Amino acid sequence: MKRFNLETVVGLFLVAGFACLAYLAVRLGDVGLFRDESYPVVARFTSVSGLKKDATVEIAGVPVGNVADIRLDPDRFEAVVRLRIRKGVPLQEDCIASIRTAGIIGDRFVEIKPGGSPDLIPPGGEIMETESAVNLEELISKYVFEK
Repeated sequence: MKRFNLETVVGLFLVAGFACLAYLAVRLGDVGLFRDESYPVVARFTSVSGLKKDATVEIAGVPVGNVADIRLDPDRFEAVVRLRIRKGVPLQEDCIASIRTAGIIGDRFVEIKPGGSPDLIPPGGEIMETESAVNLEELISKYVFEK
């Protein structure tokens, strides 16, 4: 009987330890299972070459969100990018979303330039003004091979 109690205590201790480790992994990994402190916004681009899911969204060089999803609109042949923007960061209706590169050959990210409109984009709304990614290889080939 005494052995059964010791095994039970050790088992409960191990289960509690694994639960604590799982909780810390989720919280420190910024997974967001327990709370969602962001709102969705959609932007349409003609090209999102090199942009990946979970890429950073920045305003004035400060991270304010990330890319949640990228898909193709088969009717308009445009890339539809769903962004998660941190709550408390308002986006004006006339803001501009651009795809930029960190450095010359760095990762792609979405930069948002604030607008001046007093009207804000509601959660689930769409950024109307966008600038697509610049394809460096295409620019070089135009310069080299154009006469």
